[in-house]
Amino acid sequence: MTLRTLLATTVALTFAGQALAQDFNDPAEFKKQREQLSMTPQGPEGQPWAQHLGDGMVDTAKYKKDGQVTLCFSNAGVFNPWRVVGLNNLDAEAELHKDRLKELIVVDAEGKDDKQISDIEALVSGGKCDALIVSPNTTAALTPAVEAACGKLPVVVFDRGVNTSCPVTYIHPVGGYGFGITSGEFIASKLKKGDNVLALRIMPGVDVLETRYSAAKNIFDEAGINVIGSEFTGSDRAKTKSVVEDYINRGEKIDAVWMDAGDTATAALEAFEDAGLPYPVISGEDQQDFLRKWQSEKLTAIGPSYPTYQWRTAVIAALDVLDGKQVPGPEWVLPQPAITEDVLANYVDERMPPLHYSLCGCQELPGYPERWGGKK
Repeated sequence: MTLRTLLATTVALTFAGQALAQDFNDPAEFKKQREQLSMTPQGPEGQPWAQHLGDGMVDTAKYKKDGQVTLCFSNAGVFNPWRVVGLNNLDAEAELHKDRLKELIVVDAEGKDDKQISDIEALVSGGKCDALIVSPNTTAALTPAVEAACGKLPVVVFDRGVNTSCPVTYIHPVGGYGFGITSGEFIASKLKKGDNVLALRIMPGVDVLETRYSAAKNIFDEAGINVIGSEFTGSDRAKTKSVVEDYINRGEKIDAVWMDAGDTATAALEAFEDAGLPYPVISGEDQQDFLRKWQSEKLTAIGPSYPTYQWRTAVIAALDVLDGKQVPGPEWVLPQPAITEDVLANYVDERMPPLHYSLCGCQELPGYPERWGGKK
């Protein structure tokens, strides 16, 4: 049996009351995450995927299981480069635990809520899973499925959240507000009152994306900066460039581009190049093509992050739960660094492919760098 097994079973399942409301503009959470950004993490030095902010812990003794175990992972999908890097992290982390881990079953929801709901039901009812890891596609739609799974086995949620406290722990870096605060404050510091910013976004309805925007928008509003557009691009490079071109062709003055995820940042910049315009202030992320562009063109930029090393933490947490160890919770909050001009050179790595995320924490994992598409 291979360590990682793909399960394609689909079972129809309908939950009542899926449309659960969530507040994506919470001043208390905004304040908390702003404070967490400057906190000193607890845990092993140089291993941010094993660190945590705060001191809350959860007792997992009731979940302890001897012998080899099977972990099941319901993934929202691998529909953008960040998730591709993350899945490589998760697979490689699992290889470090072969003595404990009999099998890792991975199911890909392909970015579809209904498929992920069915996937989770199939995993839970299949009887093979000792613990379930979930990265939800969207927040409200997946909440009932996660709640149902919690009644059957220990559940660890990471990356994107759900509207329930039933998982043993919810793993995430500081969060969407933190991402929006870091990028929003940087852009606001480089612009003056009355300047214009164009916001480029991936998709609606995902908590960590919605809160990124709400945090940045609050900062822009306070600074008197105009958000001239908030456009969803679906992480599509061609659409990203086209959206920016449309604003330029309409004569809109764009002083800055803010992004809720930076995987298409270079595509946005190409629109300015083609129009013969100077580059705007821009927030991207920690992926190689953006970092190289930033370095070579001397951009005024920042690389906030939602580090892909959290995919490692999900495996570590699930195995710790099955070992009966205490884990950080009910939220396992990881450090969330940002790449700034003064440290940019440390993260540019010409060996790695353009869409590789530098804050992967994967440099010591099996198969690096080739597993991530890099060259030795």
